[in-house]
Amino acid sequence: MMSQMPQLSACPSCEWPLESGDRFCGACGYDLSAVPARPDDSPTIAMNGAPPGGPWPEVPHPPAEVHLPADLRGTESGGHEPPPSGPVVGSPVPPVPGVRFDRSPEPDEYVLQAPDPRVAAGPPAPAEGSKVCVACRAGRVDDDGYCENCGHAQPRERDHMEQEAGPIAAVSDRGLRHHRNEDAFSLGTSVLPDGSPATFAVVCDGVSSATRPDDASLAASRAAAEALLTALPQGTHPQQAMHEAIVAASRAVNSLAAEPATAREHQPHQNAPACTIVGSIVAPSLLVVGWVGDSRVYWVPTDRSSPPARLTEDDSWAAQMVAAGLMNEAEAYADERAHAITGWLGADAYELDPHTASFKPDRPGVVVVCTDGLWNYAEAADEMAEAVPADAAARPLHTARVLVGHALDGGGHDNVTVAVVPFPTPPQGAGSA
Repeated sequence: MMSQMPQLSACPSCEWPLESGDRFCGACGYDLSAVPARPDDSPTIAMNGAPPGGPWPEVPHPPAEVHLPADLRGTESGGHEPPPSGPVVGSPVPPVPGVRFDRSPEPDEYVLQAPDPRVAAGPPAPAEGSKVCVACRAGRVDDDGYCENCGHAQPRERDHMEQEAGPIAAVSDRGLRHHRNEDAFSLGTSVLPDGSPATFAVVCDGVSSATRPDDASLAASRAAAEALLTALPQGTHPQQAMHEAIVAASRAVNSLAAEPATAREHQPHQNAPACTIVGSIVAPSLLVVGWVGDSRVYWVPTDRSSPPARLTEDDSWAAQMVAAGLMNEAEAYADERAHAITGWLGADAYELDPHTASFKPDRPGVVVVCTDGLWNYAEAADEMAEAVPADAAARPLHTARVLVGHALDGGGHDNVTVAVVPFPTPPQGAGSA
């Protein structure tokens, strides 16, 4: 029988190399006896072309009825038929009739039950106290700010900040266009020497064209808050305390420019960190504001039949044009140079000139302290009042969120920071000294 088998050097099914006398392909189990003998005058084809060393053995065209590997029953290497069992447990893919796998079935004691596909194996639970990913809500966040489970970059701590301090609140958001939040704020409550309460809010906007604007705004807001918390309980007049707080903030920003010489070597042309500042102090019968730059304070009375007001004047090119009578306000703020600031905190500022003013409102309302990321979308006082909810005095955090949302809905081109400070009803019989 062996002499009647065609002598092939490669399996006609899978092209596995064969040896003389093979009855079955060692790779796919193809029954080589099923290949008919080649007639002498049969046309031939070359499999996969001819290699440089010589032609491949010629294989006849398949007959009209072709036996596919799935049509034939394979055998074990010893020539015995395989057991009629089902799929081999542990095989990488289900066996197909006529195909033999080189790896033997695993013994029964090593058989493992397949996991239930309905129960997904999630990542290990983060350790208690560690930060959880905001994307998958399962993975732990590493020190670089990325999820160890899904790799998602986490929001920076300053991308969105909210704070309540007694009756006042503030919200700061990165906005929709900036890659980071360069604004900062500080809130505080204090007690005056006569026992009456005082609240304050400080908002700072980093100058994006300067180096480390986010560091500048943070340093300024913290230094101003510390100065106010020290001065107000000692009996310093709130307007004087505001002036001193701005000076302290300026010194804090200036100190950021004193970097090691090695840092300057890597960035010899960098400019000094810089930011703007605006703040407000509310006492029982007094409202004090202070600023350097173009961040603003608005007064919005609870009774909307009374007019609102803007309490600050920008240190900007547009404000200078209006003050000099060269342009009206609409023309000045429509100019591309409108937001070029003429006053800021920083080592390269021309001269520190803190602005302060005090007011004695005769009715309750709220004080809105904000960066231009908000007032760009509500510039006039009546526009700002329209954006402020009617219950702002009772819900300052909600109001701050609404105002930030107003800026984001308008386009969110800049960082947005707003603090809401309610102004109480003046005591009965209080004069307007």
